[in-house]
Amino acid sequence: MGAPIRFGSGQAVPRLEDDALLRGRGRFTDDHQPEGCLHMAFARSTVAHGRLRGVDTTAAAAMPGVVAVFTGDTLHAAGVHPLPPAHSFPKPGGGPIDSPPRHALATGRVGFVGEALAAVVATSRAAARAAADAVVADIEALPAVTTPRAAMAPGAPALWPGAPGNVVSELRHGDPAACKAAFAKAAHRVRLHLVNQRLAACPIEPRSIVAAMEGGRLVVRIANQMPTLVRTELSHCLPDLKAEDVRVLVGDVGGGFGMKTGPYAEDLVVAHAARTLGRPMKWVADRLEEFLSSHHGRDLDTEAELALDAEGRILALRLVSLGNVGAWPTFPGVLIVLAMGPWVTTGVYDVPVIDFHCRAVLTNTAPTSPYRGAGRPEAVFIMERLMSEAARQLGLDETQLRRRNLVKPSQLPYRNPMGQVYDSGDFEAVLDQGLALADWAGFEARQAAAAARGRLRGRGIATFLEWTGGPVLEESAQVRVIPGATPDDGVVEIVSATMPMGQGIATSYAQLAVDQFQLPLERIRIVQGDTDRANGFGSAASRSLFTGGAAVQAVARQTVDEARALAAQALEAGVADIEYANGRYTIAGTDRGIGLFELAARQPTGDLRSAAAAKADAASWPNGCHVAEVEIDPATGAVQVVAYSSVNDIGRVINPLIATGQIEGGAMQGIGQALHEAVQHDATSGQLLSASFMDYTLPRADDSVAFRTVFDQSQPCRTNALGAKGVGELGTIGATPAVVNAVVDALARAGRHAQARGLQMPLTSEKVWRALL
Repeated sequence: MGAPIRFGSGQAVPRLEDDALLRGRGRFTDDHQPEGCLHMAFARSTVAHGRLRGVDTTAAAAMPGVVAVFTGDTLHAAGVHPLPPAHSFPKPGGGPIDSPPRHALATGRVGFVGEALAAVVATSRAAARAAADAVVADIEALPAVTTPRAAMAPGAPALWPGAPGNVVSELRHGDPAACKAAFAKAAHRVRLHLVNQRLAACPIEPRSIVAAMEGGRLVVRIANQMPTLVRTELSHCLPDLKAEDVRVLVGDVGGGFGMKTGPYAEDLVVAHAARTLGRPMKWVADRLEEFLSSHHGRDLDTEAELALDAEGRILALRLVSLGNVGAWPTFPGVLIVLAMGPWVTTGVYDVPVIDFHCRAVLTNTAPTSPYRGAGRPEAVFIMERLMSEAARQLGLDETQLRRRNLVKPSQLPYRNPMGQVYDSGDFEAVLDQGLALADWAGFEARQAAAAARGRLRGRGIATFLEWTGGPVLEESAQVRVIPGATPDDGVVEIVSATMPMGQGIATSYAQLAVDQFQLPLERIRIVQGDTDRANGFGSAASRSLFTGGAAVQAVARQTVDEARALAAQALEAGVADIEYANGRYTIAGTDRGIGLFELAARQPTGDLRSAAAAKADAASWPNGCHVAEVEIDPATGAVQVVAYSSVNDIGRVINPLIATGQIEGGAMQGIGQALHEAVQHDATSGQLLSASFMDYTLPRADDSVAFRTVFDQSQPCRTNALGAKGVGELGTIGATPAVVNAVVDALARAGRHAQARGLQMPLTSEKVWRALL
């Protein structure tokens, strides 16, 4: 059992993926340069909203190296369909949603600055870009709106006939009458206007795709989290193309964070051009294109109200939320606003009554879609800001008010007001551990020391949970035991449809395989990112380990059990007498045996093969207590996060090293939202004002903090066989409210509570400095 003890689940095994990446041997999409490959560049709209009267490509087509030029009209004539629009939701007033279609290239009108108008194919990237600059678009500019409130204001331009008042869909959750009655009898009412600002995902690797025809099939190499969805939508949108005629390959992915889920409009154009011209085709977005036209995240404007009794127990929660879904709504973008956020808004608190009115609003901005957390960060931020503000208004310690309202273990399984069922968790125990880890009781001494240095110190807390697992709770996996030249050379190959994107999932899968096969880690090979080998939902919503890991465990265990019968036959013994350990089957009580790889070599196929699926009963509910402390320089308003502690319940921890990295990396992104990041548009023209890293501020190395991260494994997930809950988004979700609450606390302690409660993210030094005036 040496291998499982050293390298199996529960061990802090360094990531298997890192050696190749650190040595420069990673294989990203842009590393592929097929012979005869052509390059594509896009001409994009400089107008946020307008009628597209025509696109003149004459000059572009005549430029050196240009092979072809495509427009929305030429794609339409070729039978290229728009991307599937948002669906499955009601439009205002009832009936199915009427969502505007997203054409691969603009057709009839443009909806945001950066929307692709034409595509130029040339023999080099430079030639394609130069020709794209020569495309001339005739656009009749129309008034533009960039925020939900502006889009819904009287006299705002109508962006789509099926969206009255520019509201494309809306839902109301809860019991409005009961909520109104609870507010009427409340001893305390807390109200905040909260804006979760628009964010850009900013992965290191931009969007990239290489498409080619190989043997009559379309083969697409792409940086994406959902290869099967790419295959499905390409076959839906491109004419005379079946899913089985498409192969999608994904190599290394330089970060996804949710914005690489499914194909973009540009991907359709590249794939269509490869089919039409019969030549390999490549497009790699530059950073400006990423800011302009990739899907953005967050962008939720909320009026939030909390009703409490005289003792501080929650009576009701009321929200009116406006979600900016951009010009061409995506299905997940609408889902986030209308459902995914509301599912978790009440969090770890026992909230009797809710009234949530959620609207998805069209604007002249790029579409929104998942970004690390996808609705849960917005929801938790709203609730945690309300709880801290309520504690301040009632004169209670923040932890006292939270403790008073926590869902108790005796209430589990607990159904929240949105109908979501929490299967496991001890939220008060996590709170107690979080307070101890952060030394909550010792804060005043640290505050005094900061004051002696001329700094304002504050502390903030977030106690919360999130929903993970995605809308599809099943994944499959395949095993192939492949003999080598010698018994020591064989490998166990495991194929999964989930995707690596920097989160270390291949290492975690290998550890789960080691548990069952009891082989050294280097004998396990994980294969992902090939729709000819495996198909499934992919990786999003912190589901890879939760669903894919359960499938890996199931298929590995099944392989060992199925091979036991083969070993019994080879050894001429009863199956019940066969034992398995450390890659070898033996007859109990004897030294007669056969190795796993030798057994595989004896099979007619020359290997052992097995396939299995695992399905969770329901989503998982990871939860945590995150505590941040900040110091503010009152002369400049600059904020520094000086301490960050978190206790996290993610159920069974497969690899503590990877899980810690997920929490702390996620927390840095949450800190980015709290203090730095914002996608900003000019309110009149719709021009993007934050289109480079000179204007869009990411967290920097000097923003990092000595994180203290702990896991509580006492509450394994009860909805899947693995016992693990999702971890990839927990840090992002907890960090934003914890840090903002800490800044508000520091300002309140300096006598500026009235100014602090109305601050909106990001809490830049200028905003904080002005609050101190």
